[in-house]
Parts: sequence; C-alpha cells; structure tokens
Amino acid sequence: MAYTNSSMVAYTRLSPNHSGQRTHSIDRITPHCVVGQLSAESICGCFTSPSRQASCNYGIGTDGKVSLCVEEKNRSWCSSSNANDQRAVTIECASDKIEPYAINSKVYDSLIKLCTDICRRNGKKKLLWLGDRNKTLNYTPKSDEMVLTVHRWFANKSCPGDWLYARLGDLATKVTAALSTGTGASADKAASQLYRVRKTWADSKSQKGAFSVLANAKKCADSNKGYSVFDGNGKKVYPADAPGTKKSVDVIAREVIRGDWGNGDKRKQKLTAAGYDYSAVQKRVNELLR
Repeated sequence: MAYTNSSMVAYTRLSPNHSGQRTHSIDRITPHCVVGQLSAESICGCFTSPSRQASCNYGIGTDGKVSLCVEEKNRSWCSSSNANDQRAVTIECASDKIEPYAINSKVYDSLIKLCTDICRRNGKKKLLWLGDRNKTLNYTPKSDEMVLTVHRWFANKSCPGDWLYARLGDLATKVTAALSTGTGASADKAASQLYRVRKTWADSKSQKGAFSVLANAKKCADSNKGYSVFDGNGKKVYPADAPGTKKSVDVIAREVIRGDWGNGDKRKQKLTAAGYDYSAVQKRVNELLR
C-alpha cells in the first residue's frame, strides 16, 4: 500500500533508528509515555543518535504539537517487539516523570486527533481497545479495524503509565466516534482556513476570535490594541508590518523550532515570502538543535 504521514505534523526530524519499510500493513497503534514534559522537537531529539537504538513514528509535545520522527512507512524501534512495531504506528506522548505518568489535556486531545487521522488514512473505521494482552495479540483485526496495544505487554515497563492505560477505552471510543462523524484531522483542515485574532501566533491563549471572513477578523483586531490577524498557517496578514521591522535570524530560527513557520517546502515558501533568507535561518535552526 502507499503509506502517508499525518498532516498534523508541525515539526520533522527523522531518526536513523528504524528497520526500513514495514513487512506488515498498519493495523495497530501503540501510545507511549515519554516520561518528561518534553516539546515535540525534544522528543525527536531523543532519537537522533544511532547509539540510542530507539525511536517512534510520532511525538506529541506538552503543548499538543505533533512531530514526525520515523515515517509511517517504516518500522520504528519503540515497543520492545519487532512483531508489534512492524504493524503499529508508535506515538510518544509528553507526560509527568512519576507514576501514573499523567499527560495533560492538550496532549490527550492531540492523541485523539492523531489516532483518528492515522485510522482514516489507513482505511480504518474503528479503533479497538480489548484490554487484555492475550486477547489482543491473538485477535485478527477486520480490514476496517485498528487495535490499540501497549509497551508493557512486551517488556517489564509501566509504559504508557497507569493514567493513559486507564483511558485507552475512552481513547478508542472517541476516535471511533470521530471516524463516524467526520471530525478529527479533516475537520481540523477546515478549521485551518479560519483567520485568528491574537497578539502573536504562538500566544493561542490571547485569541479573541476565529473568523472565516477576513474583513471581520480585521475589525476585531482594530478594536483590540496590540492584536493582529493570522491565517491558518500562522502567517500574519493584518496589519502589515512597517518597513524595517523584520525580526533577527535568531528570533525567526526559534520560531521555526517552535513550529510557527510550518514544515518542509511550506516553511521555505513562507520564510522567503516574508523576506527572510531561508538558508541563514535553517543554518541557525541546526545550530540551536545541536
């Protein structure tokens, strides 16, 4: 089959730690707790060294942002089980450092949406949590079913922690409901077309509103001093910056790492359109991530 990656990804840093293309189609999802309130970027950073001998397909940072560490087409090294990782999309979630390794609401909401997106792109209409190791590992999913598995079934670990383990039934129920109603990543794509009124793109808590009509968003910004209008990709569209107010390469590089400028070719296009030297910014990004 033709494998794809999630459109939810805001940051990509591919790990060398994987086994190449899968030998089994995707019919499992394995959520993990990363044991630390890490950013999406930091989760990827955990798996950059070949000596680490570990990786995951996706990471969800403490702010809910999603990163790509190993493409879905490839088998990550995440669950202490070759057989499981060959067929599972593995997801590391930012969590507390001590039991029950709780994850916050932003991470959990992103996990629901990411699982929904994974299921939808892989032709699945249901996500199942059977709640029992032997029952699950002996179960053959139907063509439209995805099954949840956990790391603790394959190694002497508590992963994904008791907090998330106790909610896997809820996760499966919410994902299945989203699949039947058409919400999730597809709905998020429509939401990305909205114009948001905020102090800065990164300051989502300051948001005054989201508008489908640009003129209405401008009116809202005009009535709130210090606010601007941003499109769904985080580009400031109103008011226009005065000449000579460009940010430094260091500031832009940190915004890139934070995910404010998108990813891949989209990032390059946005930076160039805003008048920034893409090569200089990317060089500074690489320096900051070393």
